[in-house]
This record gives sequence, structure tokens and C-alpha cells, in this order.
Amino acid sequence: MAWCAARSFQLPAIDGSALRVKGQIAAGVGCVSFAGSNFWRSPSSTSRSKPFACRAVSTDAGLKEVVQTDKAPAALGPYSQAIKANNMLFVSGVLGLVPETGKFVSEDVEDQTEQILKNMGEILKASGASYSSVVKTTIMLADLKDFKKVNDIYAKYFSSTPPARSTYQVAALPLDARIEIECIAAL
Repeated sequence: MAWCAARSFQLPAIDGSALRVKGQIAAGVGCVSFAGSNFWRSPSSTSRSKPFACRAVSTDAGLKEVVQTDKAPAALGPYSQAIKANNMLFVSGVLGLVPETGKFVSEDVEDQTEQILKNMGEILKASGASYSSVVKTTIMLADLKDFKKVNDIYAKYFSSTPPARSTYQVAALPLDARIEIECIAAL
């Protein structure tokens, strides 16, 4: 991974016909780095902008790794339990299924939430992550009235520095589940 730090800058006029570039040029929104060089605002500028950083992200499919564990329910379709890519972990939606039976732990939203978070913990562990690595969760509920019940259980797993989160009521969930949770973790 390449990191670059830069500030606003102005490039002098360059005769393009004489320019020969060796190596890679990384460019992103608001950031340009030429072989690791940092660019700063011109000396004549009286106000200095704050530094910012950007991260070069590879799209090389070889850097994508499937995460699979028998300690969590198998995927119900053509998707993976989780994918590791660019030092991030993307965990697919997890249901409150018991891994050994493939059946819901119960019809109760509290029991399903507890089972989901246990299943998610096993997927995180299989990838080398943990609950503290999670930076974002998305909760999908069959009934938003279950929000408080879910929060009470969720808080046991994400008590210190809870991740960012979105919660939605959806029209239906796979297998008529009461709840589904997906997450993203930093590795």
C-alpha cells in the first residue's frame, strides 16, 4: 500500500514533449504523488492548508481472499461469508442460524441477534479480526420495533468504541429471519 501526504500546490508550466516519467504516478481526489514526492503550496502563498492523506488502493483480483469457516453458517447462495481485500474485511449479512443444523436458534429476535453476533465473531476470528476491528455495521430488521431489544444485545459485543452503524426495517429477510447483520472491519 502506498501512502501519500500533500497540500494544495501549483505546478509550474512543463513542456510535455520533454517530460519522461519513470515509475508510477499515483493520483486521487485531492492528492498527487510522484514517486513518493510531497508537494506544498508555493512560498508566495500566505495561508497554508491543513495536510491530508490519501491511500492508493489496488484493484488486483489476486489481493482478494475468501474467508470461510465451518463455525458459522454456510452462505445460502453464490456469495462468500466474507472477503478480505486491501486490509479490509467485508462480512456478508449473517443470520441467526445454528451452524451445525442450518436452522434458526429460535423465532425470537433476541436469540437470533445473539446467534448472529456469535456467528459474526467466528467469521471475524477466521479472518484474523475481532469485534474491536469492526468499523461499520448494517442491521436489517423485519420490524423496527425490535430496535431496543437488538441494541441491548449488540451493546454487549460492541461496548468500547462502537463502530459506525445503520439500521433499517426491510420488507423481508432470507428464510423469514427477524434480523440480519453485516459488517466491515479493518485488518
